Amino acid sequence: MINGGVLIPLICYSLPIVLTQVLQLLFNAADIVVVGQFVGNTAVAAVGSCAALINLMINLFIGISLGATVVLASVLGAKQKDRIHDLTHTIFSLGIIFGIITCLVGCIFARTFLEWMGTTSDSIDQATLYLRIYFIGSPAFMIYTFGRAIVVANGDTRRPLIYLTLSGILNVLLNLLLVAVFGLGVAGVAIATVASQVLSAVLMSLALFHLDGECRIFPFELKIHKKPLKKILKLGLPVGLQNTLFSFSNVIIQSSVNSLGTSCMAGNSACMNIDSFIYAGMNSFTQGCMTFAGQNYGAKRYDRLNAIYRSALLSIAFIGLSLGALSYLFGEPLLRLYLPDSPADIEFGLARMLVVVVPDFLCGLMDCGSGMLRGIKRSVFPMVATVVGSCGLRLLWVYTVFDHFKANYAPVSAFKILLVSYPISWALTFVVLFGYYCHVRRKLKTETT
Repeated sequence: MINGGVLIPLICYSLPIVLTQVLQLLFNAADIVVVGQFVGNTAVAAVGSCAALINLMINLFIGISLGATVVLASVLGAKQKDRIHDLTHTIFSLGIIFGIITCLVGCIFARTFLEWMGTTSDSIDQATLYLRIYFIGSPAFMIYTFGRAIVVANGDTRRPLIYLTLSGILNVLLNLLLVAVFGLGVAGVAIATVASQVLSAVLMSLALFHLDGECRIFPFELKIHKKPLKKILKLGLPVGLQNTLFSFSNVIIQSSVNSLGTSCMAGNSACMNIDSFIYAGMNSFTQGCMTFAGQNYGAKRYDRLNAIYRSALLSIAFIGLSLGALSYLFGEPLLRLYLPDSPADIEFGLARMLVVVVPDFLCGLMDCGSGMLRGIKRSVFPMVATVVGSCGLRLLWVYTVFDHFKANYAPVSAFKILLVSYPISWALTFVVLFGYYCHVRRKLKTETT
């Protein structure tokens, strides 16, 4: 990561992450496709409407795990072997603790949260059931996520791909068995997701327990070490808060979507699921950018930072533009995978395709800016810029522009106006983050001369 060319190693590092994230997304995609084919559009609305709430609950901790990846990558780049044991054991211990917290809060307050979001009466019972079962599996999800943070920082993106391939196969098979054969509906797809998460957590844990080298985890030595914890939270907490506030704005938007009826909920959920695959491809290069930047920053190879950032931006722009255009071109048949007999729902899905999916590359560029700055240990500014530029603008848009159009226009037109806030906020935030990176890079250049 700290010598030679950048683009090809970045692609080689990021591609397994792309495939890994796609497999993770297949968990939810399989859930929605199966309930759409065997249960109906109300079940699609129920499962899909949970996505924003799930992200709100877990994104704080995912952000902290990303911070842990950067801290560990920086330590590995600086070859500070004496710090690795305490750092890795703190990371893994945090996964266990955060998993238990998420499980308890999610299970207890699932229905309350859904009521706050204005979930429709015909889907709230199914959504509550799905959500409670899903959060039972959150300890396994967190153990896998924080374990993955360790191996990815060490340059290993192959193991997560293998483990999620196996758990993804299990998820799809159990979906078909529990829903199509036993008729368990949304409960069946939730149980299948939990089972697959448990499998991936077990495989990741066993790998870390038998790992060769300094990053090996010893189960009886797991504890929280204060110094590593402070470093992880200093870098990861702003990322987690940024992700949480970002998700909060999405929850508000989901509430607005819910106010437009079940057809809008179902069409939006199906399109969000398609869109998430494009985002996964772009976000994988953001993670690669962050890890490469972290190792080079730790090794004081500041001269390589511009090449890393440029390579990541070009890769993300190519993925976002090409896949966004293809998704819109084949939008209707893609949406029919989720909504086979729902033309009204598909109309809402196509509206989201046009307004959000086509310009989705702007979201990737914005995230890459945040990832680059995190990699060089500047995580407070990206948090503030994202909260103000994305979350603040969206909330303002919902309570002003959308409220006006909702009262005066047809639901599909009002839905499009609601979604316009996404590309506008992405573009503005990216410009601010890019400008700040240029400022930081000039300062680093001055330090080395």
